[in-house]
Amino acid sequence: MFLAGDVGGTKTDLAVFSPEGGPRAPLVEATFASADYPSLEAVVREFLGRVDQAVERAAFGVAGPVVGGQARITNLPWVIDAAQLQKALNFSVVWLLNDLEAIANAVPFLQADDLDTLNDGEPVAGGPIAVIAPGTGLGEAYLAWDGMRYRAYASEGGHAGFAPIDPLQIDLLRYLQDRFGHVSWERVCSGQGISNIYAFLMDSGRADEPDWLAERLAAVDDPAPAISSIALDAAISCEICIATLDIFVAILGAEAGNMALKVLATSGVYLGGGIPPRILPALKQGGFMEAFQHKGRMSDLMARIPVRVILNPKAALLGAASYGLELWRDA
Repeated sequence: MFLAGDVGGTKTDLAVFSPEGGPRAPLVEATFASADYPSLEAVVREFLGRVDQAVERAAFGVAGPVVGGQARITNLPWVIDAAQLQKALNFSVVWLLNDLEAIANAVPFLQADDLDTLNDGEPVAGGPIAVIAPGTGLGEAYLAWDGMRYRAYASEGGHAGFAPIDPLQIDLLRYLQDRFGHVSWERVCSGQGISNIYAFLMDSGRADEPDWLAERLAAVDDPAPAISSIALDAAISCEICIATLDIFVAILGAEAGNMALKVLATSGVYLGGGIPPRILPALKQGGFMEAFQHKGRMSDLMARIPVRVILNPKAALLGAASYGLELWRDA
């Protein structure tokens, strides 16, 4: 049997697959709170203790750059070494790939009910595909056609420098530079990005924080989901939450457009991660596509690029499984 995993700063999804069943048919799976464990090895040992299948090989999509078979998880104090993990768990082989590379590997396997469309566009067969995924952090990857199939490639573009597109975003950049020095796209286009935008609006006096909202946010560990859900609640008129989400959507649209231009993603852009499915109504209001297409002389090209939201929450697990199972078949 084959073990696949999606290792993130918030949670780790693990599942066992068979070569016959393929990547869309896990035999057993479980989710673990990553911060509750000292290492990936500890998570895997607990999981394998629950299952009855003998596992030979494994592939893990991990939230961080993979270099020389090693990865340091961006939002966890974990260092993962494929060779050490292979030896400790007595596997014949362990493969590591970036979590966005894993999501990109899933794209060819996604079905209609795994997706929602923001822009139909005019897809070009065999054209490059871009993937951008705001969640705990901001991940980016892309796929290129090799004449036979799509191959996925990792990127750390989420840590490139944020480029504001209007005076308000310029002020946001200056505000965050005072706090962080280097301001990456991840600082403004992720869960922490929502919190940072909210703090900017409040600290700059552009919007007031009602007392009821301050109490509600103080009661949660991560304010970003609460801010976005309040912004989308038609029964609540909360200026600061609505403004925060509007800015976030515009920033996500701009960076998704940047990614599309950089790889010339004529076969489409896919939005992954945990945030896009939760804010789908806001993404469909127009601000996202307006920012996506606002590329000067390239605006007509941008209007022809399909844009889709990945709804399947296990896309990274699906991608890690498809990646490992394919390598197993080719071995």
